[in-house]
Amino acid sequence: MTLKSESLRSVRIQVTTLGDLLLLANDRFSNSPALIMPEQQLSYGQLTERALRRARSLQALGVKRGDHVGLLMPTCVEFAECLFAIAFCGAVAVPMNARYKYSELAYVIGNGDLVALDFATGALRWKYTTGNLIGESSPTVAGGTVFIGDLGGVFHAVNIADGKPRWTFKTMSEIKSSPVVVGDTVLIGSYDAHLYALDVATGRQRWAVETQGQVHATPAVVDGLAFIAGCDAVLRAIRVADGTEAYQIASGAYTGASPVIDNGRAYFGTFNNEVLAFDLRAKKRVWRFADPDRKFPFYSSAALANGKVILGGRDKFVYGIDAATGKPAWTFATRARVDSSPAIAGGRVYIGSGDGRLYVLDAATGKKLSEFDAGAGITASPALADGRVIIGTQDGRLYALGD
Repeated sequence: MTLKSESLRSVRIQVTTLGDLLLLANDRFSNSPALIMPEQQLSYGQLTERALRRARSLQALGVKRGDHVGLLMPTCVEFAECLFAIAFCGAVAVPMNARYKYSELAYVIGNGDLVALDFATGALRWKYTTGNLIGESSPTVAGGTVFIGDLGGVFHAVNIADGKPRWTFKTMSEIKSSPVVVGDTVLIGSYDAHLYALDVATGRQRWAVETQGQVHATPAVVDGLAFIAGCDAVLRAIRVADGTEAYQIASGAYTGASPVIDNGRAYFGTFNNEVLAFDLRAKKRVWRFADPDRKFPFYSSAALANGKVILGGRDKFVYGIDAATGKPAWTFATRARVDSSPAIAGGRVYIGSGDGRLYVLDAATGKKLSEFDAGAGITASPALADGRVIIGTQDGRLYALGD
């Protein structure tokens, strides 16, 4: 798509994307405020005009569909203009924290490799280059194969023994969801608003379910149903066997976290600063928790332990919420937002924070038992295996911790 015409309708695309959302808003609310900054305000019409102008400049520089474009700047009007401009080009924006250290920037810019390390020593066994950046998708291993998605929208199946590719599958947008393997089927969500079911051995598509929003979270699978709560504010139950929808429940809020399912209930946090519990049999909400004093979203996926829903929030707290009532049982304060999802073992909660620390908490009381200072932010979730805790950090380091 070449952005030469001044007519906005000439650049309208069929699938709803970030760029198309701005064009739609411009059609309806051209003179309404789109951005309000301390020293500047832009209407939707002004933001659209500026973003299109920047898109033409990017195309003149050679940016094309599928390219990854880094954004290293503070929160400002220009950031929004460039974000939409990249979307208009069909490229993928890669925002980078302006406060990152040199080592952290080097990791973000170069991170497109899937690596296998020796569990005992940490020595490199093999490295597989995806050809695109890898975002928040975590690898899943099943049947001698490693599965992972990348920000170019490509889903990879790699031989665990030697790192050789087995097959790839291309979606229409970036993949931030982590895969789930159910028998001979692997499930993966994409920002093209689809949940895909692929044959584990061949990568052949078995079915694809279209939602009304980006599929960011990893599906939870219980009793042959895949549950996804996504950017369309709907909790869906999809039959893994054939991709038909068993039912859906309106959640009322954008969700980036994966639901946790237990005893006929689903629990998850939302970007509306709340944690929700739904009765899957009655298909209705049971309770809603929202701290009146802290208006921050929940990005962390919850875990259940000791009758509590445990998850982190972007308000820098870890919460233990009574699963039956939705009342907070305990909270634990960190020094930065908590996007890491907890891992539970032996009555202990293992969870990372943007403050660079891995915390070990008592699941019953929330009391801190120990911590490890990694020196760089932790957004990934810890993995527990053979008495060790494995955790990665934002500066590209991987730690194996034990007693």
